[in-house]
Amino acid sequence: MEKSCTLLVHFDKATPALANEIKESLEGNDVESKIEALKKAIMLLLNGETIPQLFITIIRYVLPSEDHTIQKLLLLYLELIEKTDSKGKVLPEMILICQNLRNNLQHPNEFIRGVTLRFLCRLNESEIVEPLLPSILSNLEHRHPFVRRNAVLAVMSVYRLPQGEQLLDSAPEIVEKFLTSEQDSSSKRNAFLMLFNCAQDRAVDYLFRNVDRIADWGEQLQMVVLELIRKVCRANKAEKGKYIKIIISLLNAQSTAVVYECATTLVSLSSAPTAIRAAANTYCQLLLSQSDNNVKLIVLDRLNELRISHREIMVELVMDMLRALSTPNLDIRKKTIDIALDLITPRNVDEVVMMLKKEVVKTQNLEHEKNGEYRQMLVQAIHSCAIKFPEVASTVVHLLMDFLGDSNVASAIDVVVFVREIIETNPKLRVSIIIRLLDTFYQIRAARVCSCALWIIGEYCLSLSEVENGIATIKQCLGELPFFTVTEEGEVQDQGVKKVQQVNSTTVSSRRPAILADGTYATQSAALETAMSPPTFVQGSLSSTGNLRSLILSGDFFLGAVVACTLTKLVLRLEEVQPSKVEVNKASTQALLYMVSMLQLGESSVLPQPIDNDSRDRIVLCMRLLCNTGDEVRKIWLQSCRESFVKMLADKQRRETEELKAKAQISNAQPDDLIDFYHLKSRKGMSQLELEDEVQDDLKRATGEFTKDGDDANKLNRILQLTGFSDPVYAEAYVTVHHYDIVLDVTVINRTKETLQNLCLELATMGDLKLVERPQNYTLAPESSKQIKANIKVSSTETGVIFGNIVYETSSNVLERNVIVLNDIHIDIMDYISPASCADVAFRTMWAEFEWENKVAVNTVLQDEKEFLDHIIKSTNMKCLTPPSALEGECGFLAANLYAKSVFGEDALVNVSIEKQTDGKLGGYIRIRSKTQGIALSLGDKITLKQKGGT
Repeated sequence: MEKSCTLLVHFDKATPALANEIKESLEGNDVESKIEALKKAIMLLLNGETIPQLFITIIRYVLPSEDHTIQKLLLLYLELIEKTDSKGKVLPEMILICQNLRNNLQHPNEFIRGVTLRFLCRLNESEIVEPLLPSILSNLEHRHPFVRRNAVLAVMSVYRLPQGEQLLDSAPEIVEKFLTSEQDSSSKRNAFLMLFNCAQDRAVDYLFRNVDRIADWGEQLQMVVLELIRKVCRANKAEKGKYIKIIISLLNAQSTAVVYECATTLVSLSSAPTAIRAAANTYCQLLLSQSDNNVKLIVLDRLNELRISHREIMVELVMDMLRALSTPNLDIRKKTIDIALDLITPRNVDEVVMMLKKEVVKTQNLEHEKNGEYRQMLVQAIHSCAIKFPEVASTVVHLLMDFLGDSNVASAIDVVVFVREIIETNPKLRVSIIIRLLDTFYQIRAARVCSCALWIIGEYCLSLSEVENGIATIKQCLGELPFFTVTEEGEVQDQGVKKVQQVNSTTVSSRRPAILADGTYATQSAALETAMSPPTFVQGSLSSTGNLRSLILSGDFFLGAVVACTLTKLVLRLEEVQPSKVEVNKASTQALLYMVSMLQLGESSVLPQPIDNDSRDRIVLCMRLLCNTGDEVRKIWLQSCRESFVKMLADKQRRETEELKAKAQISNAQPDDLIDFYHLKSRKGMSQLELEDEVQDDLKRATGEFTKDGDDANKLNRILQLTGFSDPVYAEAYVTVHHYDIVLDVTVINRTKETLQNLCLELATMGDLKLVERPQNYTLAPESSKQIKANIKVSSTETGVIFGNIVYETSSNVLERNVIVLNDIHIDIMDYISPASCADVAFRTMWAEFEWENKVAVNTVLQDEKEFLDHIIKSTNMKCLTPPSALEGECGFLAANLYAKSVFGEDALVNVSIEKQTDGKLGGYIRIRSKTQGIALSLGDKITLKQKGGT
């Protein structure tokens, strides 16, 4: 067994000093040399050396020194050396130091007295301490507080020794008397701590005698008072009412540490609305008053816990909490918004949205590197509010539309998606949104935002003026035709096109696969994801070149196809609302001309990359439709698209409602549980707060909140057999996995008729697992058992293996050591990951960024695609992000995205792509991506093991 360590000093692993050199320096007269020699001796002792030959030298040459540094180092040396023999008896030479310690305790210098008393706190040998007791007690009345505070700690350590109560039986009485007369705050704290640990009843009596003066006590003493209250209330819950009053009085303390501890203690002890409200108010004040970001994050975690358990009370404080958005740190802002969004009610939604609007405006005015990300966060928050409470949409939608041309593309996409959803769910806002969108369309510089905005224009321009303005806006942004002209020699006539080619050649040539919503790859031709460079002028352009023209000339033909579809829809709708056939034909002809020009551009040699087949086919389809329209096709283009979008929104809403219902489910109480009827309770002598607390406890008991989720069957599943039944030593382990550590509770049984000596459980690990303690030796009587605990730290999410053996000696043959090899314990990655959800955009971004990919081929006996997907979800403990509506139907193909987060904050992304082959079997691949190698490999191994359809 390793010795306990009371001292930790940095040790530079250089050449260790020799004992002879140290001895020479200690025997000299130079004080500096003695100090250095003592430091070297202490380092050697800390490193495991014993150096017994130095003891007498130190007693002769160092003990008489009057230098304070030497005396302090001497005490550290005495603290480290062995003071007992192998049988536990004090070594006779230790008598030599007793007289020196007594002299130090009576020394005229308070520093020497104080450090000696501190040294005595670390002594476990009562034989050395006993002769010093009168001197220790006399120091309780010393004039200097440094001596008194250490004297109290020395009294406490003596009293806590195995024979301490016999050595100093009157210690609690002496310390209580000292506490009543003491003025120094640190000494009072130490005295109260002694009573708290050794005589709890006296501490409680003192607390209630001085209950009116607690607010004036020092910070350290107030912290010990709170610790005492927690301990007493856990032991005796019936008395917690009178202690809660003390905690509430301490909420007005000067120290922020005390105030935080008060709030935490209050929440842990009481469920009364008054107490929870006081704690939540305190947290909000700390959130605003503290400048340290770490403190703010911790306080937000506490507020989030209150949100889960006491939502009704937290709703009242949502505006106070939102004031934390003034902090520039993005993590704090994100956490604040996430908590606030779950506390929105019809009563406070207007205030919350107004606050978020102000923050959005601030991001426009202030220059800050993270403004784009923060604006995106705010847009998503406002979007969430508007979906829950549609009536607030009208107050924010026009403000947000100013950011459609935002340089932060992700933020602009969030805005346009928000607008798309609001225009469908709020028909009253349709006209004003369309007018505003057409006015600001020219500012949009990102291709994906343009695509979504064009879809809105094509679907929601219904009146004659709106349709005509829509067509005019698109024509203006496309500019004049042609897109390019070629001379007789076949060269590009206008140099502007060459400039466009040079500017965008890097963009086009650096094509990379794009990740679609289902996780599959598609080649995307230069869809500009970032803000565009200023447009380049080409022949026949207007004074301000349109954004659509610049993007199409950069090679983005997917956007060209979207433009063609939008023009087609607008022309079809124009036929319905425009009585003049001449105007309709004119608009149709112009639309066809733009489509033909885009095809010419895509098939020419002007751009280094030709038009892709998908975009070409779509543009051609639009041209055929405009040349020959039928009622059935018209219905598909003008009605079915909108119906699909409405269905998608309804499906999204249904899934969110189901998730909320699932979260709201709570366990019920057992049929035979006792329920108190609080109306029949005696209220005699109870304050309002105590009564509230009793009522809340009864409600929790009635609704099953106190019911524990322990499942005995699951516990039995965690027991692993380590040795065989025929082995002389039988061992089994119960594995408990906490977030960052694993506890092995190993039961070892001696099945022989002999005593086993020096029995040791030796363990080793593979993977990111680390043993915390060294193994100890035990002696096992015949047919007896022993419980051995082993702690293992986990540092990352990956599958680990614990292996080892049991080594022992028998009483008949001590020289021979017997070894029993143990079965391996495999730590499952499933213990560290849990299902989580994220937006499709975030999933695709992470998929593109993460560098570790593990590709697993599908090999299963299951023949149904949906059944196989469900089996993978269950086996990997992940959440399917692909909506059920996208997985419906029988087409022989299935693609789905799965997502989970580990306890270490790591993301695990999985894409399942499978198809039913001609022989009826399933084929395809499961791709896993993560930032770290461990989680990708471990998940891959898990899927390979489980995918065949077994258990």
